[in-house]
Amino acid sequence: MGKARSSKKTDIRRSNPADLAFFGNLLTSIAEEMGASLIRSAYSSNIKERRDCSCAVFDGGGRLVAQAAHIPVHLGAMPASVRAALEAFGQLGESDAVLLNDPYAGGTHLPDLTIVTPVFAGTGKKPCAYLASRAHHADVGGMTPGSLPLSREIYQEGLRLPPVKLREAGRLNQAVVDILRSNSRTPVEREGDLRAQLAAHDVGAERIVEAVDRYGASALRRQMTQLINYGERLMGALIARMPNGVYSFEDDLDDDGLGSGPIKIRVRVIIRGRRAKVDFTGSDPACAGNLNAVEAITCSAVYYCFLCLLVTEPVGHDRVSRNDGTAHAAVAQGKTINPPINAGCFAPIAVIAPQGTIVNAQPPHAVACGNLETSQRIVDVVFGALAQVMPGVVPAASQGTMNNLTLGGVNPASGEPFAYYETIAGGMGARPGADGVDAVQVHMTNTLNTPIEALEFSYPMRVERYEIAPGTGGKGRFRGGNGLRRDVRMLCDVTGTLLCDRREHAPYGLLGGEPGRVGKNALIRDGKRRALAGKVQLELKAGDVLSVQTPGGGGHGKCAKHGS
Repeated sequence: MGKARSSKKTDIRRSNPADLAFFGNLLTSIAEEMGASLIRSAYSSNIKERRDCSCAVFDGGGRLVAQAAHIPVHLGAMPASVRAALEAFGQLGESDAVLLNDPYAGGTHLPDLTIVTPVFAGTGKKPCAYLASRAHHADVGGMTPGSLPLSREIYQEGLRLPPVKLREAGRLNQAVVDILRSNSRTPVEREGDLRAQLAAHDVGAERIVEAVDRYGASALRRQMTQLINYGERLMGALIARMPNGVYSFEDDLDDDGLGSGPIKIRVRVIIRGRRAKVDFTGSDPACAGNLNAVEAITCSAVYYCFLCLLVTEPVGHDRVSRNDGTAHAAVAQGKTINPPINAGCFAPIAVIAPQGTIVNAQPPHAVACGNLETSQRIVDVVFGALAQVMPGVVPAASQGTMNNLTLGGVNPASGEPFAYYETIAGGMGARPGADGVDAVQVHMTNTLNTPIEALEFSYPMRVERYEIAPGTGGKGRFRGGNGLRRDVRMLCDVTGTLLCDRREHAPYGLLGGEPGRVGKNALIRDGKRRALAGKVQLELKAGDVLSVQTPGGGGHGKCAKHGS
């Protein structure tokens, strides 16, 4: 990346609230612009339409400073990727780029390709910042199109890359690109998406250089540190307002798709002063299937829960001791603050995830779905515990699944292989003051849907039904959000995989609210409807219809005497 140009710098001698707000927004805007560049430049519909990607800014020591409002499961785990890159290569050189996806070396699951780059600006010999992006690539090899098979070990899931130099001193390592292309069913799309990520990093680096040019490298470093310190003070203040104690909760994943289940996740949230410990001791061992989560995923889900409370719990307003409805109204009306989200926010939270369990699997366990489904259940159990601490803030359980659908085959129109991936929205849990939202992505995913027009233009499929599923939200004083139904007809033979949960264990309600309804999967062939399991791999024929009805969210509060 280029050096900063010489110009008159704005003098910022010490931090104040205005400076913190300014630099916080500046750095966040850089991450947002990186994301916009990546989305505009990407080849695949998964990134271009669904926006299944994330970007973040780190300081010169590799600490998270700012992130865009992208995918929660990516962002909370991305610091592990930066650490892995720096541990592998030490200090990176100017215009270097490190690529990785190994879940056991800083990644999450194999389709998520992460790039880490340094930014050099000013006169220093060390990077003043690092940039990271993570994008879900629709196919990186493995047993089935889409790289989310019903796997038993990680070797079946696709190409596995430890940290490797994708670019060195500005020169692309074409051998790494060729390895990725050779292992994907859609090589042109893979290279296009990878180059879009690199372009996004170049945009972010240019903006960092401009900031150093204007304010100076020392001022930028100082403000980054101040932002991290501020994040730690905010989170510590939030936890300090919680009553000291131990709060427990447990919930189940339906099964691993290979005959084992249910799979239990247990948590104890221990509040002591300005610190919280989130302990998953007692959770089930790692399973035979691909639901296993690595430690970075578990930490990401835990941090997300506390960050949700932070943005709905302004400092200085004691909502824990005042159960007078102000929290209900604030959540219902969307009254939130916009705190910095950085490494400081994570510092007061200790996560205990015993090795060898479903929340901290070890090699060579399969992990493709831990990032997708297990992360959602971790959120459910942590919120279930925190609902005992802050009953006026925490919502009922949302759908608790991403309803993962991968489809692939050979497009008869072009003769080229294709691989398609999407997650399907469902019901949001009712809030303490408002109904849940219908048909929305929840918690650890923040993607958009694939528009019908884009899907049908790019792939040999036709969407025949796409509608809200009424009555699937749990009843209560406030109703859980409804799920939806999406039916897709295959126009050629296709290999399909469904990885869904909450087909047996319903999303819980709170304070007397009823659970949301479980989801349903079905295959419609020759006019006959056959129920499918939540996790299934199947060969679809031209004319087959795959139907997915997603779960509703839980209700909140007891129903009124008449009606719901």
